[in-house]
Amino acid sequence: MSALEVRALKPTEVIMALGQISGWHLSGDGENVAIEKTFDFAQHTHALLFVNSVGWLSEKLNHHPELVLTYRRCAVRWNTHDVHGLSRLDFEAATQTDALIPT
Repeated sequence: MSALEVRALKPTEVIMALGQISGWHLSGDGENVAIEKTFDFAQHTHALLFVNSVGWLSEKLNHHPELVLTYRRCAVRWNTHDVHGLSRLDFEAATQTDALIPT
């Protein structure tokens, strides 16, 4: 993967990028703004496998999300602490997170 520019996106850039990823929404505000999506699974073991896959992805990207795991559901929340907001890296991470789910 090529290096992505890590800078805070302008609100118009955030809205444009958000329109290109399905099911993700804005969460929080100010420096705590993030993009978030909840994934549902048929079994708890599938949710656990997904969490492990997101962990592998986050190490590959050197960018780490907040994950909330419940019985058959996992919420994934991406933001860039270094820029106090959202960067292109968050949207790339979201796209790669979606790719972990078989269609």
